[in-house]
Amino acid sequence: MIETGLFWWILAGGLVIAELLSGTFYLLMIALGCVAGGVVTLLGLSVSLQLVVAAAIALSALILLRRSRIDLAKGRHANLNNNLDLGALLQIDAWQGRRARALYRGAQWDVELLAGEDVDGQWYEIKEMRGNLLVVAAKRS
Repeated sequence: MIETGLFWWILAGGLVIAELLSGTFYLLMIALGCVAGGVVTLLGLSVSLQLVVAAAIALSALILLRRSRIDLAKGRHANLNNNLDLGALLQIDAWQGRRARALYRGAQWDVELLAGEDVDGQWYEIKEMRGNLLVVAAKRS
């Protein structure tokens, strides 16, 4: 059977690798709890205490992460619309109704005309992003 201390470090490493593949930060918070469990093991404390400390640290980190994301969503700490693509120009050659496809940053993107805007010219300014949909308005001279 694997030694308890080694278990915590292997589990933390596996969670960090899984986090790199997912990119959500939640697994990183759980890995932080596993590191805490590994540190408690180094102090020579019991397995039950290791589990309690690991769970408490992981849960606390998850709660802090969740609260910080809620605050971000409410706009307390940052503007979520702070996107470097907003205001960028792109060329659209052909429209199908109010939608089009356009080459932007080396890839094809879905484009939609902003409500109240008319198809006017070839150059458009990005006003909003909804996932992989660029919402644009005609570029005014």
